[in-house]
Amino acid sequence: MKKETAILYIVIALLVGFVAGAIVGILWTTKDTTKTATVQKPQMALPQAPPPGPDPAELNLKIQSLKDIIKKDSKNLPALVELGNLYFDTGQPKEAIDAYSQYLAVKPDNPDVRTDMGIMYRALGDFDRAIEEFKKAAQSDPKHINSRYNIGIVLLHDKQDVKGAIKAWEEYLKVDPNSERANRLKAQMEKMKQMADKMPPPKPPATK
Repeated sequence: MKKETAILYIVIALLVGFVAGAIVGILWTTKDTTKTATVQKPQMALPQAPPPGPDPAELNLKIQSLKDIIKKDSKNLPALVELGNLYFDTGQPKEAIDAYSQYLAVKPDNPDVRTDMGIMYRALGDFDRAIEEFKKAAQSDPKHINSRYNIGIVLLHDKQDVKGAIKAWEEYLKVDPNSERANRLKAQMEKMKQMADKMPPPKPPATK
C-alpha cells in the first residue's frame, strides 16, 4: 500500500471518529439538558382546600348550652343575642326571631339586634315586617346606617318599589354621604331615577 493511501485512510478514520464523537456528545448533552430541565421544572401548587365549616355537633352543643343558660335566666341579654346570632348564621330565621324578640323585650332600643331581626323576617318572606323593624332601628338610632340601607334593599328587590327605595336611600345618604357604599348607591340611584321616570303611574285600587 502506498504511503499516500495509508495517510488518506488515517485521515478519514480520524474524521469519522471525530464526527461520531461529536454526535454522541450532542446527544448526551441534549439528554442531560432535558433531564436537568425536567428536574428543575417548577411544581404547580395544588389548590388549597377551603377551611372546614363549623362542626354541626359543636354548634348544637353551643346552642343547647345557651338555651340552658336562658332557661335559668330569661333576661340574660348576652346569651339571648348570641343564641339569636347562632340561629341567624345557621339559617334558622324563626328561632333567631324568637331569641331576638326576647332580647328586645328587655332592651328595645338596640338597633343592631332589631336590624338582624328584620333581616330574619325578610328571610321568611315577611317584607312589610322587615321594613317595620328596620324603621324602628333607625328611629332608635338616627345615625344607624345598616337599618336605613336595608329599607331600600327590601323596597327595591322584594317589593319592586323603585321610587320608595330611592326615597329610603336619600335618607340613608344624609347619614352616610361619603363612604364607598354611599358612592355606589349614588350611581345606582341615578339609573333608578331614569327607570322611575319611564314607569307608568300606579293604577288606582279596585273598588267594589
